[in-house]
Parts: sequence; structure tokens; C-alpha cells
Amino acid sequence: MADAAAYHDVNRDLFRRQWEQARPYDAYLATGDAVHRTRWEQALERTQLTAAQQQLLGSFTRRLHLLVLSGIWCGDCVRQGPIFRRLEAAVPHLELRLADRDEQPELTELLRINGAKKVPVAVYLSEDFYEVGRFGDRPLSVYRAKAARELGAACETGIVPPSPEALAVEIQEWVDLTEWMHLILRTAPLLRARYQD
Repeated sequence: MADAAAYHDVNRDLFRRQWEQARPYDAYLATGDAVHRTRWEQALERTQLTAAQQQLLGSFTRRLHLLVLSGIWCGDCVRQGPIFRRLEAAVPHLELRLADRDEQPELTELLRINGAKKVPVAVYLSEDFYEVGRFGDRPLSVYRAKAARELGAACETGIVPPSPEALAVEIQEWVDLTEWMHLILRTAPLLRARYQD
């Protein structure tokens, strides 16, 4: 049997507080102006999981909290936020919350990347609010394309959507990452002892 006292995360209480302050997807979207909401809604329409992805994600058994530090105005968030929403709809025990970078400075400071306040940053949390993994601000395929174009540090606006092929690759990266996080929890001794599986 797993020793629960051996498990510790110095940020557990912070993540729980931030989770409680963050918003579900639709409530988060409602905080934006009409232009931002429209961009997110159009991106959600373009963002679809394949049948194979839905089947895989639908088989997950562990509870996951997905806390995303975001900016309603951010082009990367416009593209990835709808992916997170589709993941939430497909995974039976995944709950998504979005935290506004400018409203939650404590979380923003914790989740800096390379010293910068980046968004989106996705933090996968266990049912006990232990951090399983964090990832941001863009998946590998997006950074590869950015490097190939040599765009510099400018943030995309979200006005020009990615090609369907590029979006499909990015969706698959997030599906793979979610599977990885689920498998960490699925094989975790603490949770296997808790659920006797």
C-alpha cells in the first residue's frame, strides 16, 4: 500500500486556491469583449478531435484538473484554449479552469517561463491538487514553425487561424500530453492503492 505521507507538493494549497478562483471555459470566455469572444468561438468551431482521439481520451479513468493560465487577448490562447475545451469534453474525468494572467499574480509568478510571464501555461493537477506536469506557452510544432518563419518575439493575434494541417498536429500534441499525464496518474502508487486497481 502506498504511503500517503510520502507525497508532498509545496504548491498544493496554492494550486487549490488558484483553481477555486479560476473560471470554467464559458465563464472565462464571457470576460472578453465581443471581438475576443468571436475569435475563441471561431477557433472552437475549427478545433475538432478525430474519432480515434475521442476514443482514446474517453477511456481515461483518473481524475485530472487542468488549470490554464491564459489571456483572453492572446493569439496562442485563442488557438489552444479551444483545444483544452475539446479535451475537457472528451475526457470523462477532466475538468478545465482558466485563470486570467492579470487577475492571478501569484499563479503568474509561479508559472513564469524563461523568466517571462507567458500564456497559455497548462498545469495538469491530480485529484489531490498535486502537480503532475506543466507546459507552455506553445507546443513543439508551433515553435518549429515559428523558428522556420523567424518571426521574432511578436505575439500572434489569433486573427489568422493556423492551417488545418498545423492545427491537427497541435491538437495531437495536446492529446499525447494529456495521455501522458493520465498515465502518470493511472500508474501512481498512491492512486492505485486508493482505487485498488
